Amino acid sequence: MASHIGRRKFLATLGGAAAAWPLAARARQPQPMPVIGVLNSRASGDAPQLLAAFRQGLKDTGFVEGQNIKIEYRFAGNENERLPALAADLVHRQVTVIAATTTAAALAARAATTTIPIVVELAANPVQLGLVASLNRPGGNVTGVTHLNTEVAPKRLELLHELVPMASTIAHLVNPTDPALAEINTKNLQTAARTLGLQLHVLHASTERDFDAVFANLIRLRAGGLVISADAFFTARCEQLAALAVRHAVPAVYENREFVAAGGLMSYGGKLTDAYRLAGVYAARILKGEKPGDLPVQQATKVELIINLRTARALGLDVPPTLLARADEMIE
Repeated sequence: MASHIGRRKFLATLGGAAAAWPLAARARQPQPMPVIGVLNSRASGDAPQLLAAFRQGLKDTGFVEGQNIKIEYRFAGNENERLPALAADLVHRQVTVIAATTTAAALAARAATTTIPIVVELAANPVQLGLVASLNRPGGNVTGVTHLNTEVAPKRLELLHELVPMASTIAHLVNPTDPALAEINTKNLQTAARTLGLQLHVLHASTERDFDAVFANLIRLRAGGLVISADAFFTARCEQLAALAVRHAVPAVYENREFVAAGGLMSYGGKLTDAYRLAGVYAARILKGEKPGDLPVQQATKVELIINLRTARALGLDVPPTLLARADEMIE
């Protein structure tokens, strides 16, 4: 009898140990690294400083690529029609978070999943685009950062008008393959043009091949200035656009400093690197367990005015003292 009880006790102990083995083995196995899927409209080599800023935001919050997170990149090569398939691929991969870092990418990611958290970085208001319920309480699986570049588009037109007051016709360059962004920018600018008594002509470019036709059109229209719409493709080609504007003697304004550094006349907009860094911080906070619906959409509020005085002189323009006083930086 005693031996029978002893055997039962031994088997029970053995059973307990057997149950414990997989637990111990599981504890020893490394947990799979979380994966961030980065979805972007640009080509992989375009604007490397932006992705560096995103990785910096992750690092500031405790995540380093290759150490405790993996990043899978999906670049559309400035062909926005490829974004839905790339977004679907990230969803199929079951990434932990999607970072959609252009307006077209954000819309494609949102259409692809309502469950995987999405952090957006975009130029437009995400409420207007139907991505979130409100800025303070996004509510769904989307949050992120907006850098206000569509909101300040009318201001770009005002600044250009101040610099070339004699010009009555202004052209506005948009990318038709990002229709949501192009539409918002155009609507905002048309309202501002009416207020200022200016005629606004909308021109389209979605590839480098379109640029020659755009500048030929500017001359045909006798446009006195050009406002370039905030767009990922134009940011990637801002140095080329600046060079063309100088060559054709067209006073032009864009959103970022690189445009002015490359010889463009003027820029007015938020710092994109700041917005990308904030998006990295948000992606990290979601990895740590916060819910996108509870994280308010951040607005990168710092806007800078930069003027290239050498280009102004080459175009025969006198920069009014009121404008010089407001400039954050002047490039000689």
